[in-house]
Formats: sequence, structure tokens, C-alpha cells
Amino acid sequence: MPASPRQRCRAGLTALVALAATFVLSTAPASAADTWTETGSDRADPLTESQGLTSVEVPANSANRYTGIGTIPLSVSSRGWNHVGDPDESYDGYYVEPYQADSGTAKMYRAQAPDGTWSEYTHTLASGEALNNSWDAISPDSQYMLSGEYGTMTRFLVFPTPGANKSTSPSANLPLASVVNLDHAVRDVQGCDFSGATTLLCSSDDPDGGLFGYTKPLLQIDLSAQPGTGNVTGHVTALRQLPLRSSCSGTFEAEGIDYDRRTGTLRVIVMSPGFCVLTDSKTYKFTRS
Repeated sequence: MPASPRQRCRAGLTALVALAATFVLSTAPASAADTWTETGSDRADPLTESQGLTSVEVPANSANRYTGIGTIPLSVSSRGWNHVGDPDESYDGYYVEPYQADSGTAKMYRAQAPDGTWSEYTHTLASGEALNNSWDAISPDSQYMLSGEYGTMTRFLVFPTPGANKSTSPSANLPLASVVNLDHAVRDVQGCDFSGATTLLCSSDDPDGGLFGYTKPLLQIDLSAQPGTGNVTGHVTALRQLPLRSSCSGTFEAEGIDYDRRTGTLRVIVMSPGFCVLTDSKTYKFTRS
């Protein structure tokens, strides 16, 4: 018996619903975007807390670590490494600071092992790689480290983690292992940190607002797999605008970011404009809600 008009209509609607569901599932991000609610803030010192920060798990009960122009050792800056970015520390105690110089063909990562000893790992720029070195983020398994280039970018760089990855040596070039290909451009990322095995939270100093509809966004990036020797993709989601509050008017600067897995606290540095950079710059705190 041929189908009635009502049956044919119902079958058509069913097919459309199934097709729409398939499309939604195929385009959904790897994990749902989180909501982060501001819970407080601390003053950020413009000399020693203006570039980046990281929570420290090894040794236990250690204070958080910060970077700024005042934390660069003279022995480092005298050799041209005059800018330090947002650092990170692995869960097993390897601490890494990213450095750049005003010119040249290399960038440097200064690493401290769990026993307290320091080493320097230099990376010679690959073809097309930018000189700037704004941040690093160590994967939860400690073996690989993401790093970013300033400007408008559609990728993050992946290196073996200095010291933690036993293939690395201070006497050898730190090689580019792979890249994270982003599905949406990002601009002026100042810091990223892992909040899970394949999830990054990043602070963007984007002054334009054209990419996501507002300036200074907090970003979530869901990776297709854990970073390593093979390229992976990253799904970019803008979560919210970072706080922009000061007694002065002008241009704020979003800086480093840290996620402390022990407390679930996210912290982001925002430097105030003008004279107020000295008085009311803040490290803002957030919790997932």
C-alpha cells in the first residue's frame, strides 16, 4: 500500500531531524564551554607580577610564582633576554619561563628542575616562526609544552618540555615537535594553562574585539588529542571578557593566566592603564560555575 500524505510528511520530518542531529554532533566542540565567575582579586605588582604566574605543587605548600621585568636575573638580561613571559610548572616540579630578545633568530626557555638547578634551552626559529615568546603551558603528563606567538595566529607551537622530557638537553637545539592548528584565529594571547588533559584556558590581550565581539577575551581551547609529536586541532571558544576596572581610563593589558587544579581556581593578571598600572593592577580570581 502506498504511503499516505501524512505518513510521507512524517517520514520527511524524521529525516530532517536526524540530519540536523548528525550535523550538530559532528560540529560540536570536544567539551562544553565552561562558565567562569569572578570571586576576588589581589593587587599585581608592576615590576614582579606583571607578566605571568603559575601555581606550584612541588614542593608541597609552595607559594605561587610570578614573572615581571623585576624577576629577570641580570645574568640573563645582560645577554639580551630582556622579556619574560607567562611561565608554567609541571605537576612533577619542572618550572619553565619563556624568554625573548629584541632581535635574533632564537627564543629561550629557562627551566628549573625539581632539585633547584637551572638550565637554559634555546630554540632556533623555524621557517615562518615569530620571534616573540609570550607564554608556555606544560601538558599534564609533563612531556610536552605549548608555546605561543604574538599577533593574530591560527596555531600554537609544541615542544618537548625542557628537562621533564628526557630527549631534551641544554646543549642541543630545542626542536619544534608539532603544532596545534586552531579552528578560529586568536590575537595577542598572553598566557595559557591546561585545565584538563586536552583543555586549555587562555588570556588574550586582543585590543580590537573583531574576532569574538569584545576585547580582552578569556578563551577555552579544546584539543582533539593530547599534544605530542603529531599535529592536533584546537576548537576555540570565547568565554567572557576579562575584568577591565581601574581608577584610570585608557588601555588595559591582559597578561598571564594560571589554573590551580587543587582548588579549581583560575587566576588572570590584568594591568591597569596609565599611572594606575602602579596602584590598581590586579590578579583576578575565578571559579567554574
